[in-house]
Amino acid sequence: MKAKRTPFRSSQKTGEGDLQNRGKNPVDRSKAAGRDRGPNRQTEAPESDVVATPVPTPRRRNAPPPGGRANRGAIGRNGKPLPEAKPERLQKILAQAGVGSRREMEEWIAAGKVSVNGVVATLGQSVVPTDKVKIGGRLINISFTGSSRAPRVLMYHKPEGEIVSRDDPDGRPSVFAALPRMRGGRWINVGRLDFNTSGLLLFTTSGELANKLMHPSSELVREYAVRVLGEVTLEAQQQLLNGIELEDGMASFASLQDAGGEGANHWYRVSLYEGRNREVRRMFEAIGCTVSRLIRVRYGPFSLPPQLKRGKARELTEAEIKVLLRELEKSVPMQRKAPESS
Repeated sequence: MKAKRTPFRSSQKTGEGDLQNRGKNPVDRSKAAGRDRGPNRQTEAPESDVVATPVPTPRRRNAPPPGGRANRGAIGRNGKPLPEAKPERLQKILAQAGVGSRREMEEWIAAGKVSVNGVVATLGQSVVPTDKVKIGGRLINISFTGSSRAPRVLMYHKPEGEIVSRDDPDGRPSVFAALPRMRGGRWINVGRLDFNTSGLLLFTTSGELANKLMHPSSELVREYAVRVLGEVTLEAQQQLLNGIELEDGMASFASLQDAGGEGANHWYRVSLYEGRNREVRRMFEAIGCTVSRLIRVRYGPFSLPPQLKRGKARELTEAEIKVLLRELEKSVPMQRKAPESS
């Protein structure tokens, strides 16, 4: 005879008593786990029910101001309000930002390529630090405080057969292709040299510095070595020093020295304080001579280094640039005071 199977065992009866005791003396599992959920906790719950643990709401942190001068508005990088700045001419601010020379910026503004706060800019317009300036739809990071770091300056030995332009319809080689690459800026040429003229050409990352170096008020001398085909008489030399009438006005050399030579070609060293288009060539043509070779050997305090080969560049040290800036600051105030004393 088989033993009769019982559906429940004695151990399970003990469990039933435990379930009854649990109902009388409920256990707070949150305290047992060391987590006190406060007055909202559930003190009685069936064992089969899942007690949902409330998730604490994360605290919101103030987001840092977005990067970029225009996006921050009147707030600086440290989160503090910026000091009020006086309005500045738009072309000056763009030149300080290294976009280009002041003359180039004036041309771009006149062509309608520049906008301020979504409106096409006009010549002579002033801007403040909170204005959003765009060129061709690209936002420009403008600065009113200036940088404590000196701008970069480059001396380049330009060979013949290169054009001083980034865009040339004829596809001729450009001087910019030989310059060192840079990020966050571009090289700005200080003046120009003709396609068939070689010699010293300056570049900088500061449009403001480029404008000072090119402006007539700085009175920086340009010195050239000129090889002339034809006889330059003493009378013609004096005429070049006194002044020659050209299509765009009078022009004269500040100095003219005989540098020797044999045969039909003769070398001269000339200097002048301006840089009009093909000025040296046109002056010699006015006295019946042809320039067969033209080399710029000096621009202001910069002389073409003998060891600098054609097509190569040398960047000035920060100490050299600071000396240049000091010399420019000294020369400009003196020129401004000169008319008052006369």
